[in-house]
Amino acid sequence: MVRDRRRFLQAVSTAGLAAVAGCVGGFGDEETESAATVGMIYSTGGLGDNSFNDMAQQGVMAADEEFGVSYDETEPDTEGDFDSIQRDFAESGEYDLITCVGFQQEDPLADNAPEYPEQNFIIIDAVVEDADNVRSYVFGEHEGSFQVGHLAGLLTTEEFEAGDAATDPDEATVGFVGGIEAPLIRKFEAGFVAGVEHANPDVEVVTSYVGDFNDTAGGRETALSMYQDQGADIVYHAAGATGVGVFQAAESEGRLAIGVDDDQSVSEEDYADVIVASMVKGVDEAVIDAVADVIDDEFSGGVEELGLADDGVGVAYGQSIGDAVPDEIVSALEESEAAIVDGEIDVPEQP
Repeated sequence: MVRDRRRFLQAVSTAGLAAVAGCVGGFGDEETESAATVGMIYSTGGLGDNSFNDMAQQGVMAADEEFGVSYDETEPDTEGDFDSIQRDFAESGEYDLITCVGFQQEDPLADNAPEYPEQNFIIIDAVVEDADNVRSYVFGEHEGSFQVGHLAGLLTTEEFEAGDAATDPDEATVGFVGGIEAPLIRKFEAGFVAGVEHANPDVEVVTSYVGDFNDTAGGRETALSMYQDQGADIVYHAAGATGVGVFQAAESEGRLAIGVDDDQSVSEEDYADVIVASMVKGVDEAVIDAVADVIDDEFSGGVEELGLADDGVGVAYGQSIGDAVPDEIVSALEESEAAIVDGEIDVPEQP
């Protein structure tokens, strides 16, 4: 299959799309054959978040390394861009798979997918019903968040010091910072709060939403308020690039933070000395899985749910300070994970 992506990119540019980039797998080399061509439409937080969008990009890059695929990608500025970008990608006929990253793309994809029944789509973090050409990947964020909440609830009353951070055992408060207050992000909050309560019902959880996935300054100010004014010594974020501000605040206050999606002690290594753990989820694996099925001609629509039992979510202890977490706390988390998988603990999905 020889593809003229230069022509398509020119057409996209004419249509007014922002930031479409051609990538790898022979882009610019019309003689190179690829196993599949993938269109990547990221969420508004954009690439460089070292979290959700970057995980999706890592997925397609890994697929390229494993299978030899090519891909184009775009970072929409606003939610209003999704509809036209999805249609332009589908109209081009260039893509074996179009990947829609983030719940904000649910409504436009529900409208667009039936218009292009021969086009394969996936959407991550949302479900598009009754569309045979859409595979929806959803994750057990509440289960993974329960685990890091369990960790935070146990650590906050411990005298814990590692790297550049420490707890104040006289305080029993932890924090949660969300990006946009949407059902998906509240799912993170619900799991986190339940995990903290499971560890110790006397621990207070303070929560706040910044209203943006790309507001580092807002994330910093929100977390600073939690650390300085409300007595939190550990703050978990589900806020994309806004979460970098949480790490900055943790560093300045000598307190702990918990990352999300990727192991952020690696992807945000400048803050590794304050990131005690991250709630990781397999966004990259979802992309690889879908690409492989397209190449094997086994792609089908439907819903893929990936929770703790499927290793779709989990806890990654920080590379620099995670080893300092006491063994009894690690064992407690292993026990709660088993209880969730066995159905003995029912984790709420909404606060």
